[in-house]
Formats: sequence, C-alpha cells, structure tokens
Amino acid sequence: MGYDLITMGRIGVDLYPLQTGVPLPQVTSFGKFLGGSATNVAVAAARLGRRTAVITRTGDDPFGTYLHEALQGFGVDDRWVTPVPGLPTPVTFCEVFPPDDFPLYFYRQPKAPDLEIDAHELDLDAIREASVFWITGTGLSEEPSRTATLAALAHRAKSGTTVFDLDWRPMFWKDPAEARPFYEEALRHTTVAVGNLDEVEVATGVRKPREAAQALLDAGVELAVVKQGPKGVLAVDDKGNEAEVPPLPVNVLNGLGAGDAFGGSLVHGLLEGWDLEKIMSHANAAGAIVASRLECSSAMPTVTEIEDAVAAGAVK
Repeated sequence: MGYDLITMGRIGVDLYPLQTGVPLPQVTSFGKFLGGSATNVAVAAARLGRRTAVITRTGDDPFGTYLHEALQGFGVDDRWVTPVPGLPTPVTFCEVFPPDDFPLYFYRQPKAPDLEIDAHELDLDAIREASVFWITGTGLSEEPSRTATLAALAHRAKSGTTVFDLDWRPMFWKDPAEARPFYEEALRHTTVAVGNLDEVEVATGVRKPREAAQALLDAGVELAVVKQGPKGVLAVDDKGNEAEVPPLPVNVLNGLGAGDAFGGSLVHGLLEGWDLEKIMSHANAAGAIVASRLECSSAMPTVTEIEDAVAAGAVK
C-alpha cells in the first residue's frame, strides 16, 4: 500500500527553553523535541490519520537514535531515515518571547546530514506512488541534496499532488542570490507551492500576494498558497478558484511549528478533496493551535481539535 504522504528534507533535535521571556544565556532548563520542517509536516499529517514517511538523514549518534524513536512514536515510517557517519545530528535552539519574537539558532556544522540525501539511494517508485510528495527549499541549498530533490521531482513527474514548501532560510545557502534558478526548476515539477511573502518573493521576484500567487501559477503549479501573516492566507488555483482566510485569534506561546501544522492539515484537506475555503480554514486553525503550545512535533493537533477551533472561531 502506498503512502498518503512522503516528505523529504530537514530533521533535527529542537531544544526549546521551558522558560518564556528569558534570553538563552539565562535559560536553565530545556525540553527536547523532534524537529525539522519536512519531518514535522509528516508528523502533523500522521496525527490526522494519514500514512506518512520521511526521507532524511541523521548523525550516527544518540540524538539520531532519539529521532528514530520519536518518529516511530508519532507513527511516521522511518525506513528512509539513514545515518551519516562523521556528521552530528543537527540541534536547534530558540528563544521564546511571545507573541511574535522567536529567534532560532541552527547548529548544522560542518554540514547537516539531511543535506547528504543522495539521488542513488532514493526509492523512486515509492516517491512516485505516494498520494502526496512534499519537498522544501532547504533541500535545494546544497549538493547532493539538491540533485536528489530535483531527481525525485523529475521521476514523480507531477503524478498525484507534489508540494513545494518554499521554506526560505538564507543562512543555509552559500550564496542566497543563486537560489532562484533552483526554485524555478522545482516549481516546474510541482503542483502546489506554499510560502510566506518573503519566500514567494525569492521564488518569483514578486511580493504582492495576488501577483505572487499568479506568478507561481505561471511557473507551473496548479495551486498557490501565500501566507500573509496577520492578514491570513490566500489560496488561488489554476481554475480561477480563490480563498482568503483570516487568522484565528490565539494567545501565542511559540509561533515555531505553526507552519508545519498548517502543512500537515493542508495535505489532509487536499487528500479529502475539500474546497479551498475549508482547506485553508482548517490549516489556519491547525497552525494557530500549535502557536498556542510550546513544542512543535508533539503539539500537532488532532482532527477533533482542529474542528473545534474552526467551529469556535478561535483557539480556546
């Protein structure tokens, strides 16, 4: 049986302060969580009942072992999560200053194992057969991950739903100015593009939401999802359908991981065949729920929690 969702990209250990409003030098206690954008999306979709797997790599170390155990605990297939000898499993720290300041500190030196994904080791048949395949912009930032990502997209050839999370992290690129041609190449092979205003500008050169959505459609996708921050989310497809959904009111504790919850719910809605308005409202609610919680992966909401938030019009 094929997978509902296969994601490909970052994995790591999130070490988040258990104290809010405290700078890292003064923090005395941390929580340890599974992290990494593509991995969190797989977790979020699994929490909604989907059969998911992730393609990524870890260090051959105790943190790598922890990540396997965490994936298995969340019901995400880890068969394509392999170790890279000599490279440490990445660790990410953050500071928590609600409601809108959450600095991230990535420890991915000398190189993150998830950028060592090799095209020759991919299960291309499984990638092609998955109902949804999800890739990220970070996967394009270095070799051999870049070639592996583009090879997977080319082999899939837009079968099913192929999502490109634009995922712009300039610190992961040796020369950020070189990113756009690789983004353009990936867009040619994808059916759905998801990104915030900064990310769509990197991909298309356009920042205004509707113009950016049209630029993504012109680049080859069938559905463009543009996150507008406080203005909510805009979704436009190639059939002329459009939905613009405002954010749900929420008391933000930690905004990190909200986008990954949004992604998992987006995948669920696409698989369910919902209309754009319902897909976006549920994805927004999923993101808001995670923003109200400290952690990311273990905070991913259930179907009932999302439905309750949508019905209430706020996260209680």
